[in-house]
Amino acid sequence: MTHFPSPSRRRLLQAGGAFGLATAAGSLLAPRAGAAGPPAAATTVTDLGPGLVQFSLMSGLLVGDTVYIGSRNMQPSSVIGFHLPSRKVVSRTALDAGPEPSVQALAADPSGRYLYIGVLVKADRGGPNLYRWDLKTPGTPAVAIGRTEDRDIRDLTVAPDGTVYAVGGVPGKAPSLWEYDPVTGAVTGRGVPDPKATLARAVAASDTTVFFGAGSVLAGGGGASKASLYAFDRKTHAFTPIVPKEMEKDPSLRELAVVDGHLVVGTSGGVDPAKLAVMDLEDLSSYTVVPTQGTAVKTLAADADRIYFASESGLHAYGKADRTLSPVEFDGPDLGEIWGVDHVDGKLVVVSAYGFVAEIDVAARTSVVTDLHEAGAEAGPQAGMGIAAGAGYVYLGGNGAISRRDLRTGEVVNLPAPGEAKDAEVIGGVLYTGQYNAQGIWRYDPSRSRNPRQAASFPSEQNRPLDTSWDPENGLLLVGVQSDTEGGGPCGRTARGRAGRPRTSTRSTTSSSSGRWSTGTASPSWAVTTPPRRARAPPSSPSIRSRARSGGASTPGRRRAWRPWRCRAGISTGSRPRAPCSSSTCGPGRWCTPRTSAPSARGSPPWSPTAARSTASRTPRCSASTRRRSPSGRSSPGSTAPGTAAPTSTSTAVCSTRSAGTTSSRSTTGPRTEPPPFG
Repeated sequence: MTHFPSPSRRRLLQAGGAFGLATAAGSLLAPRAGAAGPPAAATTVTDLGPGLVQFSLMSGLLVGDTVYIGSRNMQPSSVIGFHLPSRKVVSRTALDAGPEPSVQALAADPSGRYLYIGVLVKADRGGPNLYRWDLKTPGTPAVAIGRTEDRDIRDLTVAPDGTVYAVGGVPGKAPSLWEYDPVTGAVTGRGVPDPKATLARAVAASDTTVFFGAGSVLAGGGGASKASLYAFDRKTHAFTPIVPKEMEKDPSLRELAVVDGHLVVGTSGGVDPAKLAVMDLEDLSSYTVVPTQGTAVKTLAADADRIYFASESGLHAYGKADRTLSPVEFDGPDLGEIWGVDHVDGKLVVVSAYGFVAEIDVAARTSVVTDLHEAGAEAGPQAGMGIAAGAGYVYLGGNGAISRRDLRTGEVVNLPAPGEAKDAEVIGGVLYTGQYNAQGIWRYDPSRSRNPRQAASFPSEQNRPLDTSWDPENGLLLVGVQSDTEGGGPCGRTARGRAGRPRTSTRSTTSSSSGRWSTGTASPSWAVTTPPRRARAPPSSPSIRSRARSGGASTPGRRRAWRPWRCRAGISTGSRPRAPCSSSTCGPGRWCTPRTSAPSARGSPPWSPTAARSTASRTPRCSASTRRRSPSGRSSPGSTAPGTAAPTSTSTAVCSTRSAGTTSSRSTTGPRTEPPPFG
């Protein structure tokens, strides 16, 4: 996107006056109708063709010796059959499902004859969202068999007697449990077990019970519920809550499976990592919960000794005997986002969003990878996400890939990248993207022969980048991020250091019902990634830390973009980082924290919520940091550089040392420091 410097209030008033004069003059001097005027400037639009072409996928299920894979954000949506023995795509069915459809839910009946398909769409046109494909006659297209009143189907399961159950959701409505009877063909709603949930993504069934997993992985925060798990009695039609208490604070239930007399449960994490639970079907109060290191537990599979699951970091295994977790190690590529895991004959069959199927030999730790497009999957244009252009290239983000188009030659290359590039900027020829889901900022340099890599991360619950913006004056890449599970979001920033590498920080805020802003309580107020090492300063120039301890001024020539705070390794108090003051404002031995200002009546966010802190013994602190202008025009901490006029507007900085029962303070003056947007 194109960015312009922010005009001052005076310039806006001047512009408004000029606009009024121009309007008046235009009405007087406008040419009469029919008078000849200069030709209008023409805009040329060139069709470059589809931006991103691939077989994008969102589900995978092994039935017999064939893996069935559902498409994502492709028109029309489809399901393909990948034959494991031949490693070829041998069947395909298309679905007339609606705008920008995706197939996330697949389930087979106990006989293996019928494959049930659930779709989700961007807009509801009132058509069916549940299909059935007869696998005995794969040349015959799947047929629509019904519709749930929840627009999107996120998961399907088939009970031992062939009854189909579906869950999903639609924005603004609590999700229901839906039942399809293959004998009568009726689709029946069985009720809303959790009226505060925003989405259901997991369902499993036994002979007597259906397990319904929901939460608020989308549109969370406020009064939305967290992870919820219910047991639905198929005879009495009654719901009973059974979620383990250790999982109650997780945002949502992510996966369910019935395995060897146990219910296996996976959650989506937020502030805390996701968890895996194994519950005894005979006594659901008897269970084991194990925390993971990732943000999701999904796509479950099992063998005699282990339960396998996927997370954003790859494959993991839960030992049934020792009840411990371990990564599944193998010689093979990064699996990216995983949409299907099954176990057969000592191998794991993994469906990757990168567009391949991996067969992993668990004992030998080897793998065979087959590209689906090369195996016969039909590629097509995919709905695009973020777009950016610069240095002779145009980039378009999609699911699991970023396309790069060379404007000189027309060559298009798909670059693997997990999740979705929601927005992007080209800075100095280098691409920076905001990656969903919870992937942070990714970086790609076309001058180097390697794929995009993560440049910086956000707190795990801040998962959805919405917008990126480059600030050339201060050398900052700003990224607005939303928390789908907690509500609100931080403003992240990446500063390019001398080596051109990013330094990243975020601040988390949420909005309350009163419209005011407050610091997010579900995560630390500040989250900072450690800056990369910089070149050492010359011996004649003391370090920032030594200048702070001595109370000295900053060294001329060592320019740094201004920050309202600084965080150094090993220096922190609670969740709010502190660092030595960078000027003599507070004197030697003092510590800087962001200043405090109350919210305005218009709902502005506070600068730092320190008022509620305990008055117990604390480290001395400075309530305002200083800001000076360097000769280059960039802000820098410390005293004014030689030859630069000092700012005339000043504000009072108060330094205090608190101890039990006593408070002392002194005030000095320093340049005015304004809080950044959103506190």
